[in-house]
Amino acid sequence: MFSASILLQILACALYNNWWPMLSALMYVLVPMPCLFFGGGSTQVLFARESDGWINAAKFLTGASTVGSIAIPIILRHAHMIETPAMWIEFFSFFIFVCTVMCFHRASLEDEW
Repeated sequence: MFSASILLQILACALYNNWWPMLSALMYVLVPMPCLFFGGGSTQVLFARESDGWINAAKFLTGASTVGSIAIPIILRHAHMIETPAMWIEFFSFFIFVCTVMCFHRASLEDEW
């Protein structure tokens, strides 16, 4: 699924001969970083009810990165830097990426039991 998401990222760029949509791929790298740095590499930190400052920072940075993944194609389309179909391909790629992360999270929960 992750490979399909990256393929759609590349197609959104290659079909319209415009590589600006690849900025969203940068956000795919940044989304898991707060969990790696502040949560010890576990996705459990996102669902914890603890009020530790570092855990709250990880939640905030993950949310900001996720919103950035959605906002970048919208901003690029508003600035007329990408075509509308490329924006929709980017959104579909993001949807597949989120589904991949949710499947990974569920699989990691099942492994812990």
